[in-house]
Amino acid sequence: MTGTIATGSSSSGSSYVGRFAPSPTGPLHFGSLLAAVASFLQARASGGSWFLRIEDVDPPREQPGADTAIVEALEAYGFEWDGPVIWQSSAKADQDAAVADLSLRHLAYPCSCSRRDLADAPRSTLGIIYPGTCRKGCESSEFAIRVLTNNDEIGFSDGLQGPQSQRLESQSGDFVVLRRDGLIAYHLAVVVSDHLEGITEIVRGIDLMDSTPRQIWLQRLLGYATPAYMHIPVATHADGQKLSKLTGARGLPLKGKRRILLAALAALRQEPPADLASASLDDLWDWSVANWRHDVLRNVTTIPSDSDAMASLENRLW
Repeated sequence: MTGTIATGSSSSGSSYVGRFAPSPTGPLHFGSLLAAVASFLQARASGGSWFLRIEDVDPPREQPGADTAIVEALEAYGFEWDGPVIWQSSAKADQDAAVADLSLRHLAYPCSCSRRDLADAPRSTLGIIYPGTCRKGCESSEFAIRVLTNNDEIGFSDGLQGPQSQRLESQSGDFVVLRRDGLIAYHLAVVVSDHLEGITEIVRGIDLMDSTPRQIWLQRLLGYATPAYMHIPVATHADGQKLSKLTGARGLPLKGKRRILLAALAALRQEPPADLASASLDDLWDWSVANWRHDVLRNVTTIPSDSDAMASLENRLW
């Protein structure tokens, strides 16, 4: 990806552009497969483009070889994306320019506060509420960059979960866009990449829904268009924890792909017919695109591991 990417349309003439953007912190698992399937089907059913972006902007958390494993797993499961794989790190110049722009317009400022400094700060469901300690300046030579917030309501209508809103100043405070170690923070990296790629709708797990108002705030400050959002339910363990690398989710196997894709479709309430069990991957995907219904997931937030679809995998993936 380069700083000139802004596709915004597909070869079919649709203006829809979606994406799947995994971080290379480990292999894909069943929970990440659900997000990939939903975002892919939403794009293809809309006649649009679908990009694969590897979010490789946090080297300390990345697992060697995970990026290659992710691409190979998606290929093995029959996913087809438009254009080459996009590496988020290749947008570094655009990310740095966005931080410089915010700072030049006094919309962001240096902050030397450490975690210890903020140990007694109030908290919300979003984490520490930054108290504005460095808004009037800091003298340290080591600092992060925070973006200014206010307490206006930032609202959006999620495609599945309905109206959502936050007041950033009182719920999260000013948040980091450039880390103390010089790495671009997640929110800014995502916003810049989505802008460069012309993304029109973001389909991802509901665990990221609380991040959306901060990303919308950055879009507004940077003059970017705001895409539509659709947050799908997340797969959970029996104890209610999200299925993830951190909670021991196993990587997708390269055997039994059809069975696992059918389980993913069932978990997403698509009701695949029994005869797809003997279909080719191409036929399975053709059926899935033609019959995709996102509305059956409206107001659904979790897919428990004891659901019929998850249980059909006999706990082999977690």
